Amino acid sequence: MNESEEILRIASKGDGVTASGRFAWGAAPGDMLGIDGTLEWGPHHVEPPCPHFGRCGGCQLQQLDEESLHAFVEGRVANASVAQGLGAEHVAPPYLSPPMTRRRASLRAESSGGRVVIGFREARSHRLVELEECHVMVPEFVALLAPLRKLLITMGKAAPPKKGGRPGKAAKHPAARMAADIELTLVDQGVDVGVKGLTAEGLAATEAMLDFAREHRLARLTMDGGYGFETVWEPMPVTATLGAVQVPFPPGSFLQATKDGEDALVAAAREWLAEAPTIADLFSGLGTFAFALAGPETRIYAAEAARDAHLACKAAADRAQLQIFCAHRDLFRNPLQPDELARFAAVLLDPPRAGAREQVECIASSTVRQVVYISCNPSSWSRDAARLVEAGFRLVELRPVGQFRWSTHVELASYFVRD
Repeated sequence: MNESEEILRIASKGDGVTASGRFAWGAAPGDMLGIDGTLEWGPHHVEPPCPHFGRCGGCQLQQLDEESLHAFVEGRVANASVAQGLGAEHVAPPYLSPPMTRRRASLRAESSGGRVVIGFREARSHRLVELEECHVMVPEFVALLAPLRKLLITMGKAAPPKKGGRPGKAAKHPAARMAADIELTLVDQGVDVGVKGLTAEGLAATEAMLDFAREHRLARLTMDGGYGFETVWEPMPVTATLGAVQVPFPPGSFLQATKDGEDALVAAAREWLAEAPTIADLFSGLGTFAFALAGPETRIYAAEAARDAHLACKAAADRAQLQIFCAHRDLFRNPLQPDELARFAAVLLDPPRAGAREQVECIASSTVRQVVYISCNPSSWSRDAARLVEAGFRLVELRPVGQFRWSTHVELASYFVRD
């Protein structure tokens, strides 16, 4: 073996790969991998902007320059298409979200040596990395990290002792048993904070939470101690604007990771389905695509299994008087059948990571001629896409989207037509 080998590409999990099949974490195309595992940086290797990179498991690709990062996102999608022999007629240049635009994040909070740590887990570890800064989340989230730590410590001190315990024990070890998940979402009214696995026990803890929410002008603060979300603070109803409509935003609801990434996916759907008079929006969620596609000449059927999301979409559609007909329907157990699909000129589906095998089978057996498939998992998408191609659809266009900058998580929009 030569003393060093060139890194030729980045594999799906973020490792650099040489021609002989050697892997190196943190490498970039053009780097030289020594026989002892050391890396000599090449022209596409840059200094990672975040000091937590290498420990924090949130990012895997901060060492890549823009050219290589774009190539990775495009390659993940194109390779999934080629592997199944889908014959994509056009693969568009990838769209990548800029730094500091992630508008939803799930963080972990735990006690450590009498102090509270909030952050992401280390790569391949359960240990937490305490975040002092983050180059993917919106600045509004980062600004809340230190105040959140203080709040959780205060809540621990304010918590009354357990039955049979000694007074003052909680104060001596304020965060001894504390562990919680923190969900942050940027909504129309500001930051929506949800804390799971923790409850406000006692008047002092409740007052501390109210003071925190008021001081930092939160859109909402909810707690879930294991029995569902309870709202602690919500000065006005929380909404997320989809299309041009403000939609009620239930606690824990799903939004696309970045607003600009959502816009890229929506723009693709609008372009491809501009002439479709009737569209079935399947796995519709709050109505990300339904509200963007609905119009005077376009009727939308929006099917969603999550009850809160379904009701929010229905309420907003009724208030806006749009031609969106909402259905509370589990498409895994009860997919739209071929005869039901015959009523629609086109189908848009945006399923979870597992894909939509059962629903795609029904689409393949139907008379539908246009399908837009939005996916957050190129692997499950390629399986479903292969079934559509087998049924006579052409894969007209693929658009890779990298909402999760510096991560191996890649999304796509795809357009299928059956002649």
